[in-house]
Amino acid sequence: MPYEWHPRTPDGPAQLDLWPYRSLPRRGMVTFIAITCLLVLVPLLAVIGSMVLWGLLPFVLGAVGLMWYFLERSYKDGEILEELRLSHDRIELTRHNPRAPRQDWQANPYWVRVEMHRTGGPVENYLTLKGGDREVEIGAFLSPEERLALQGELMRALAEAQNAGRRP
Repeated sequence: MPYEWHPRTPDGPAQLDLWPYRSLPRRGMVTFIAITCLLVLVPLLAVIGSMVLWGLLPFVLGAVGLMWYFLERSYKDGEILEELRLSHDRIELTRHNPRAPRQDWQANPYWVRVEMHRTGGPVENYLTLKGGDREVEIGAFLSPEERLALQGELMRALAEAQNAGRRP
C-alpha cells in the first residue's frame, strides 16, 4: 500500500506517511520513450533521403517531446506527501504539494473523528478527519479499497491515542 505507519517511539508520536501509487517507475518511463521512438522511426525509414523526412521529423520529435514533458509533469504531480503525526495530546496532518504551499492542520485527538463519505464526496469512499470547526481530507489519491483499510487503522490509532491521554 502507498502508506506506511512508523511505530511510536517512547518520547515521540506515531507517524503515518501517505504518497500516491506510481504505476510507471522512472526506468519504465525511459523504456517506454525508447520503444516509442523506435516504433515511430520505422515508418520514417521509407522516406530517408527525401524532403518528406524533413517535413515529418519536426512533428515526430514534437510528439515524443510532448510525451516526455507530460510524463515528467505526472511525476512532479505525484510528489504529494501527507504526514500524519499522532500523540496523546495532538494530531497533526501536513500535506506537501508539488506546486502549491504546504498545508497544515492540527487538533486534539480526543475531539477528532474519522469520517467516511461513501457517496457525495469528490471520490468514492472519501476519507476525512474532523476536529474542531475544520474537516480535512486524507489520502484522496488512494484507491477506494485503500481508503477503507486506512479508515480502520486511523480509528484504532485514534482510540489508542485517546486512551493514552486518559491514563494517569
